[in-house]
Amino acid sequence: MSDADVPEETEEEDALATAARLLGFPLAVTLGPGEPEVGADFLRIGLEHTFGGVWQRSGLDLRSRALISVTIAAVLGTPQPLGGQLRIALNSGVTKEEIVELFIHVQAYAGASRAVEGYQIAKAIFAERAG
Repeated sequence: MSDADVPEETEEEDALATAARLLGFPLAVTLGPGEPEVGADFLRIGLEHTFGGVWQRSGLDLRSRALISVTIAAVLGTPQPLGGQLRIALNSGVTKEEIVELFIHVQAYAGASRAVEGYQIAKAIFAERAG
């Protein structure tokens, strides 16, 4: 059976399993009130591409991918993805100290505003894990 013959459900299930392993909890990918049915395709395609494809590639280890992903989310100023990326980083062996160093680096190259906003989210994730 070739990759083209793999049913979509299997690809989606594989991507969901990867997301759950990285995040530390199952990822709920459901349509919200008023969303059109085609929204399910949008969610599925993003899920399969990100967690079924990119995160499973062998070119970088998970730790490196996690650090890169935290940096991108911080620089873009995307709070919700940043929280998830921080969880993935911590679950992938990145230390809290390394995350702080990452934000020091973001501050130097992307600006204090992005670094401080991102660090506030990191502090909340650190507190969540401490309790």
